[in-house]
Amino acid sequence: MHNSKQSPNNNSVSLLIHHEVKPDSLKSYETWLKKVIDIASAFSGHQGVFVIKPEQNKNKYEIAVRFADESSAKAWLNSAERQTLIAEIKPALLSSDDVEIQAGIDYWFSSIAPPMQQPVRWKQWLLLSIATWFLMLVFEPLFFVVFEFAPLLEA
Repeated sequence: MHNSKQSPNNNSVSLLIHHEVKPDSLKSYETWLKKVIDIASAFSGHQGVFVIKPEQNKNKYEIAVRFADESSAKAWLNSAERQTLIAEIKPALLSSDDVEIQAGIDYWFSSIAPPMQQPVRWKQWLLLSIATWFLMLVFEPLFFVVFEFAPLLEA
């Protein structure tokens, strides 16, 4: 799957690649990824690669391949070398090769992590009520002593 956002030819672009790897293929995927990075770095306009490895017990890799311009990025994306490499690793992937073309540094500001699930409201209320009750229980005697010795603070 290829998504493209328009960018002028003089701006650098990034290919954002999302791969979900089968759990038993993680080591072979890492080896394959090193090979891909080496081959991609030889392409015209290549400016670097940034890989976000999955958290422990997860298997989704995020790779940003930076190019000097959109035509260089598309040349790599459509190259025979990349097509051969994708065919080589395809059996290890849980889903198809997902690629986006992003201009500039837009991808820096988009989260790849799934949104955190919020706790249920009643649990938040219960925890807050218990904490408030505990603080009132502990600090009321303390304030009682302070106000006893400093009666001007009461008013």
